[in-house]
Amino acid sequence: MKFTYKLRIKANLRITNVKTIRKFVEMVFVTGGTGLLGTHVLYELLKSGKQVRALKRPGSDLLQVIRTFSYYTSAPEQLFSKVQWVEGDLDDIYSLLEAMEGVDEVYHCAAIVSFDPKDVQAILKVNIEGTTNVVNAAIEKKIKKFCHVSSIAAIGTSEGSITEETYWKSSPDNSIYSISKYGAEREVWRAAEEGLNVVVVNPSVIIGPGDWKGVGTKMFRTAYNGLLFYTDGVTGFVDARDVAGVMVRLMESKICGQRFIVSSENIGFRKFFELACACFKKPLPSVKAGALLSGIAWRIEKFKSAISGYSPLITKETARAAHKTKYYSNDKVKKALNYNFIPVDESIRETCRLFLLDTKN
Repeated sequence: MKFTYKLRIKANLRITNVKTIRKFVEMVFVTGGTGLLGTHVLYELLKSGKQVRALKRPGSDLLQVIRTFSYYTSAPEQLFSKVQWVEGDLDDIYSLLEAMEGVDEVYHCAAIVSFDPKDVQAILKVNIEGTTNVVNAAIEKKIKKFCHVSSIAAIGTSEGSITEETYWKSSPDNSIYSISKYGAEREVWRAAEEGLNVVVVNPSVIIGPGDWKGVGTKMFRTAYNGLLFYTDGVTGFVDARDVAGVMVRLMESKICGQRFIVSSENIGFRKFFELACACFKKPLPSVKAGALLSGIAWRIEKFKSAISGYSPLITKETARAAHKTKYYSNDKVKKALNYNFIPVDESIRETCRLFLLDTKN
């Protein structure tokens, strides 16, 4: 099977000069198509019969895209073969301009999701400067509509329910990732002022299958490896299929110039890990980790990371986030699209099932 995948990929990458593609063919362009959310966006677009072009960096794992497709279809290679892959990078505006030749719509999913202090410069460069390049290229190419994947991290905080109107405030408690996503979203709104038709989605914590060694599935790996401690923090969670579905429906609508929180439910981190551990038949976390214990844990991880060179399992920012209680409202998107979200417990069970399936294979 893997040999067949490689043949498919090699054949598909023969499309390199996008300027030769007829401009009257309606084309959708996707950045970040090899990531957890991006692969689900690709699948949703292809399933809807869209003509899709996707940006990849040299060395990107395209086999992971096929693997993700295989969770939802019996013909993943056939679907994958319909994607027109082009090589480029967010810091190379010329590659973006060429990739957008003849494109009608853009889905900007590419970003670095990290809370590791060593990644600060890369996070700011890719998430903010990269987004600047993408929207500038979109303006230059007169893209009809642009969907930007932001994050709940780019929305302010509130004692009550957090909505799209909750005002962002500068604070030493804001993570570098939050700052980068807020900065990226500002670039999108600047582009909107310059005439680009945009819609912004702010997903909560995304649940779904993907690269089991990647950042997006880290919480599932943690549960699978077993954990003793829990915290009382609360945040929003959402299935990757829902985020992709909402994005496509928003792009197909007449809605422009608005942002939407995309979140299924607000649940505690303790509940998340209890559900995942139960699926993996692992002992449930039983010891509450207070602020003091969490503080000791991230400092130990920082020390171990400095010696080993590996990314820490816990950072100062993730330790803080695990104790915060935030409730996000999904009322706006539900009303705008009459949308019903997949329940979080169902998403967790399904992702755990696929994790175990791949682990056994």
